[in-house]
Amino acid sequence: MTRDIDKRDTEELFPSPARNKRGNCVLCSVLTVFLVASIASLVFLIIWIIAFPAPATPKPVPCDDPCTIVLAESMPWNLTFQAKSPYYQSTFSVWKRLISSARDTVDISSMYWTLRGEDVFNDTSAQEGEEIFRDLMAAGTTGNVSIRIALNKPSEDAPDQDTKELVAKGAAVVHILDFDRLLGGGILHTKFWVVDNQHFYLGSANMDYRSLTQVKEVGVGVFNCSCLAKDLKKLFQVYWYLGTNDSTIPPKWPSQYSTAYNMDSPMQVKLNGTDADVFIGSSPPEFCPEGRTSDIDGLIHVINSAQKYVYIAVMDYVPEMKYSHPKLYWDIIDAKLREVAFNRKINVSLLGSYWNHTSQDMLVFLKSLAELGVDGRFNIHVKLFRVPAYTPIEHRIPFSRVSHNKYMVTDNAAYVGTSNWSGSYFVKTGGASLVVNQTMAQEHSSNVTLQQQLKALFERDWNSEHATPILSGQD
Repeated sequence: MTRDIDKRDTEELFPSPARNKRGNCVLCSVLTVFLVASIASLVFLIIWIIAFPAPATPKPVPCDDPCTIVLAESMPWNLTFQAKSPYYQSTFSVWKRLISSARDTVDISSMYWTLRGEDVFNDTSAQEGEEIFRDLMAAGTTGNVSIRIALNKPSEDAPDQDTKELVAKGAAVVHILDFDRLLGGGILHTKFWVVDNQHFYLGSANMDYRSLTQVKEVGVGVFNCSCLAKDLKKLFQVYWYLGTNDSTIPPKWPSQYSTAYNMDSPMQVKLNGTDADVFIGSSPPEFCPEGRTSDIDGLIHVINSAQKYVYIAVMDYVPEMKYSHPKLYWDIIDAKLREVAFNRKINVSLLGSYWNHTSQDMLVFLKSLAELGVDGRFNIHVKLFRVPAYTPIEHRIPFSRVSHNKYMVTDNAAYVGTSNWSGSYFVKTGGASLVVNQTMAQEHSSNVTLQQQLKALFERDWNSEHATPILSGQD
């Protein structure tokens, strides 16, 4: 018994040459199969890469277009300012110019349409909106212009008879975005036009006659600027896709929606002959394909880049998820403003709006912000802008007589957006913004820049009789 055990142990420790040879053959076979499989996989991978190359990321290139930019403002009827105050082109005139310029396409992103008096409240102040409606109808029918409208899902309160009539008469095609289905809540709140991939409008004005004559609005018109217009068109294409039946937000957007231009690599372009760095932001983040800066990141970037002052004009300023249930605290913007005022001694001036629908939460938060400037240690000031109703009719027109602006200007950049400054608008709402930096160029140019125009507009409103400090005794 002992010898047998010793023999087996010896054979396991020192196998015979024949047995060793059989083991080597098996090992060689395994290695051969592995090598052949590896080569086959490599060949297949090479063939796949050749047949289906990875999408190339767009690369930023300077724009040589002769771009012009116009600051557009809607002034409510009977609202006046002191003599020699600056005034700007009306939103109505910019929209008229866009329609008259259209040869092939008009793409409009909008929350709702009430351009006609019959949609809301019949009044002579609806004439401009009704003219825009007639011009679009003519362009889409007899003018042979293709009109596409990306629209928030209509409701009983906003049935959108205007768009239904445009569709019924063959003047437009509409895609409706259902944010409840796409994101579990929210709305399409964006307001922009893109015409012929050459011209565009972006700003606070809705497709509403009141946005032309009864509500104070600020936006920009950009003309003969295909590079910027095509970049904004990519946002419209995102909406257009999401407005198709059964669409879902892709985990990764296809390359045709990507952009090379963002806050880290802005587009280099001349606006009114002056060098500018420009990028377009978007919200919510799920609507930002590769390369696109989210609206909130772009906004914070503008605040961070300020060296001297941050001037803000916005209808709603509420550091919370305003439309969530329950409401949640959201202090990304508010904390940043306090930080730059505290740490870097930046002058922060915020002009909110006061009207029939101003929330108490907004007043509480703005008073809290203004308190930091009471003793003079921090240069923070807050005022509220009121648009009076001067006639009995103006009192009766619903949801009017308000400053609906959504812009910011610093010593380093201009920001024009479509969103109110509440968390819900940046997290669950479709919005867009244009950021323009002409700081370096304006030192060597006599041309008036967008930053200079927005600063003058803000100071006009801030120093007017219509703006009052939210805290008594504070200038």
